[in-house]
Amino acid sequence: MKVYGVGLIIASCLLAACGTPNQVTQITAPDAVIAQYKEGDRAGRYHNVYPKKQNYPTTCETDCYPAHPDLLCETSAENCQYQGRQTLPQLNTNYTVRWLGHASFSINTPNGQHILFDPVKAQFDSPVDIAFKLTGGIYRQPGAWLNEQELAGIDAVMYSHIHYDHFNKADIELIGNKPYYLTPLGMADNFPTGGFNISEMPWYSKTNIDDLTIHAVPAHHFSNRVLIPYIYDDDNKDSWNGWLLEQNGKTLFFAGDTGYSKHFQDIQQKYGDIDVCLIPIASYYHKENGKWYRYVHTTPEDALNAAQELNCKVMIPWGYGNSSWQMGDHSSHSALLRLLHMYKKMDSQVPLYILNEGESVQL
Repeated sequence: MKVYGVGLIIASCLLAACGTPNQVTQITAPDAVIAQYKEGDRAGRYHNVYPKKQNYPTTCETDCYPAHPDLLCETSAENCQYQGRQTLPQLNTNYTVRWLGHASFSINTPNGQHILFDPVKAQFDSPVDIAFKLTGGIYRQPGAWLNEQELAGIDAVMYSHIHYDHFNKADIELIGNKPYYLTPLGMADNFPTGGFNISEMPWYSKTNIDDLTIHAVPAHHFSNRVLIPYIYDDDNKDSWNGWLLEQNGKTLFFAGDTGYSKHFQDIQQKYGDIDVCLIPIASYYHKENGKWYRYVHTTPEDALNAAQELNCKVMIPWGYGNSSWQMGDHSSHSALLRLLHMYKKMDSQVPLYILNEGESVQL
């Protein structure tokens, strides 16, 4: 009877938590940018700050994926580990960056805050993961994840947008409602109900966690999660962000999913040179729709040019790997092969540091 009573109490508490409304606020600033259509069929939907066709400074045309001696693979560009000797930049920022796989990062700030970017533990939310597999997608190898002690110590979780490979409701429930959640505009209504503290932020707005300043910055992308033809679509109903952390005069930039555009120059002009840059290099390839894929995802050479425009003191690439879904790529590590090739061909002067999933570096 005692066990039954305790179980009933626990179940009641869980049900009460699930029924607790989320706390949603919007944080803005006088110079915040909200790129929304004001009229017409798309009124209220978001758009990129530079929505027209982009001019790409560099494009790899031929022989873009040569094998590289520092990338050890089980098969050609598949299931690889980077083994190259790397020089750690002497930045003294005291940010510790751990790559969990795909777009997910765990960040320890100089003064001890623990931040997550786009945490996704395993697959897409069900049943979309099954539908994706049935239509030719893959089940990825799950990335690295945090232990219970690390999960309990998270201060804030930041999402760049609502696409399934960046935002997973099951993982939000696993992380719990203790952390502060930060999202682009419109995204909070995608959260499960459970007493989550969520702030939506437009581009060029900021907030603080103690002495850590968090800036919402532009990305060049799009958003959608649900499509029911002739009944409902959420295309660009929610916005998309990059994020910039600032503490002790040192900065860390997470680009989010993004294509190349002038927004990188805008960010540098507003915030100055960036110390640590986490920039995607994958999901740009598609046999039939390559122009669209590149429009909203940086190629490796686009990422290198963006890092140069941001004056990054170190660039850490992401989006490829054993824990990616290989959406818009030739293979798990083709994008990294192209990055290594173009880094040399472009004679890039941006320091590059490459992580395998689960690895961390203090910068």
